[in-house]
Amino acid sequence: MSRFPYRLVATDLDGTLLRADESVSGRTRDALAAVTEAGAAHIVVTGRAVPWTRHILDDLGYEGIAVCGQGAQVYHAGEHRLLTSLTLDRQLAGLALSKIEAEVGPLSLAASRDGLEGEVLMGPGYRAQEGPLPYVPYEDPAELWAAPLTKLYIQHPALSDDELTRIARETVGGLVDVVMAGPGIVEILPLGLSKATGLSLAARRLGVKAADTIAFGDMPNDIPMFAWAAHGVAMGNAHEELRAVADEVTTSNEEDGIAVVLERLLSA
Repeated sequence: MSRFPYRLVATDLDGTLLRADESVSGRTRDALAAVTEAGAAHIVVTGRAVPWTRHILDDLGYEGIAVCGQGAQVYHAGEHRLLTSLTLDRQLAGLALSKIEAEVGPLSLAASRDGLEGEVLMGPGYRAQEGPLPYVPYEDPAELWAAPLTKLYIQHPALSDDELTRIARETVGGLVDVVMAGPGIVEILPLGLSKATGLSLAARRLGVKAADTIAFGDMPNDIPMFAWAAHGVAMGNAHEELRAVADEVTTSNEEDGIAVVLERLLSA
C-alpha cells in the first residue's frame, strides 16, 4: 500500500457519511480506518450542533475533533468538551428575520441553542425531519430569543428551499449568512461563518494545512469547505450547486461514495 496522499479527510454527515437510516456502512468504516492507519486524520464537519452529532460520533468510536453547527462549534469528542463556540447575534438575527418576512410573508422557525446540551426549539408549523433527533416545541416567540443561539432555521409554506435561500440572501446578505444544508433546512448564521471557518480552526490544531485536505459533501453549505480544501468530492446524490464546484463526483451516500474514493487513493 502506498502512502495516502492527504493528511486530513473531512466528511459531512447527512447525505455523505451517513446513509438514510443514519448508519455508516462497514465498507466506509473500514476505508476510514485504513486511511487513519496510513497516517491521515478523519474529521467530521457537519451542520448539526453537538447535541445532534454526539451519538453518531460515539457510535463510530470517534475520539478526535469534530466541527459542528456549520463551523460554529469545534468539539473534542474524546473529552466531550467544546473547544470553540460562536453564537448568533440575536438582535441582528431578529432584524434579518423581520426583513425576510417583509419580502416573503410569515416563516416557520426553529433555533439551535448554544452549548454541549443546547436544545433545538421548534415553533408552530415548522416541519421537523423524521428521525430520533430531539427537539422542544415552543409557542411563545419570546422563548426563541431567551438564550444564546448558534443558528436559526427558517421554512416557508410555498417557496422551495432554493427560492427561500436566494431571496433571504438577497435581502439580508449584509447582516447574516444564509445557507441551505439539506431538504427543508435553510439556516441563518453569523455573518462570515461557514464550515471552512471551523475546519480551518480544527486543522490548525492538528497541524494540517488546506493543501493536505480532501473533503466530501452533498449540499451547498459544503461549498466553502470545498473552496478551502485541496480536493472536493461531491456525493452522487449531491445538490447541483455543489457538483458544479467539485473536483470530482463519486457514488451516492447509499453506495459507499466515500469508500469508493478512499479505496482508490489507498491503492494508487
